[in-house]
Amino acid sequence: MAQLIVRDLDNDIKAALQQRARQHGWSMEEEVRQILRRSVDQTPAVPAHLGSRMAARFEGVGLDAPIPECSGQDIEPLQLPS
Repeated sequence: MAQLIVRDLDNDIKAALQQRARQHGWSMEEEVRQILRRSVDQTPAVPAHLGSRMAARFEGVGLDAPIPECSGQDIEPLQLPS
């Protein structure tokens, strides 16, 4: 088994880990192992691109055609009446 040393850990983090370990009924080392195991086992979610998030948000409101790509096009600033 490998060992890991964490230096310069804030005292409040250590205290929180000890508290969590007591709540679970195991050692602080086991608490850290459990936290690390869970974080490594979780598959990171790939964030959706802006267009996909917009499409998901407005799904079901009647837009049937895909939104055209606007990347690389010049956009004129809005002219407000004075």
